[in-house]
Amino acid sequence: MRAGRVSVVGLGLMGGSLARALAARGVQVVGYDRDAESLAAAVNEGIVHDALDDSLAGIEQADVVVFATPVGATAKLLTRLGDRLEGPSLIMDVASTKRSIVAAAEAAGLGPRYVGAHPLTGSHRSGWGASRASLFDEARVFLCPSATTTTQALRLAESFWRALRAGVEVLGAAEHDEQMAWRSHLPQAVSTALGLTLREANVPRSALGPGGRDVTRLAGGDPDLWTGIMSDNAPAILGALAAMEEQLRLFRERLAAGEDGVRECFADGRDWFDGEPTRTLTPRESAP
Repeated sequence: MRAGRVSVVGLGLMGGSLARALAARGVQVVGYDRDAESLAAAVNEGIVHDALDDSLAGIEQADVVVFATPVGATAKLLTRLGDRLEGPSLIMDVASTKRSIVAAAEAAGLGPRYVGAHPLTGSHRSGWGASRASLFDEARVFLCPSATTTTQALRLAESFWRALRAGVEVLGAAEHDEQMAWRSHLPQAVSTALGLTLREANVPRSALGPGGRDVTRLAGGDPDLWTGIMSDNAPAILGALAAMEEQLRLFRERLAAGEDGVRECFADGRDWFDGEPTRTLTPRESAP
């Protein structure tokens, strides 16, 4: 780990896990969380070496600064702190969307040293208590540089995450958000919608089998966090939801038409699961 001192703003699942992983590698962690108990716990456990107050004074006295805060809060912090972040060699965030945050970093004059990062890992649990040092082991981390990010800053970001045993993939912020609408945000929305459907039918999660509990696990996610993510990436997610609604319509039509159509749905699903999407349901194939 080339960074000897890292400031982490937000000590929830992502930021807390990052702080733990850094501390385990001998990095001095400067930390902040708006929840005083979480911050105190991080200090008492020896993970955070220096705690920041609400002013975030001292955040700039680090080699790297990482914002592990919700999407909207991150953009506001970049606007507020932009002129104070002249010292760090690298500034990152770990939010689930990137376009608006990278744009805010550029507007704040941080573009050359800014790299948006999104570790595609996590849990439906949140907060300091859910964090763990191994969260990023073998995880895929998307890196989204700004239009002006220097080669040096991008290389530092790559080495930072690889030192935490993560793999990295570089792509543009707009492309990232479009892909995450399908890879991450649609599964969250579908799991939540299924949970709400079961609630209306008076079926508690405890009544489900293992498969049902697996499918609805994401419904336990943080409402504030996911509201921000969905709002920030709404256009792309709306397209993914429309596609999902079409598949549900086709499934319903085939179920009404008889056994053969339903079997084709399940066969197509298994093809996808096995990595061989040879057939695709289309309106043309649907039952009359």
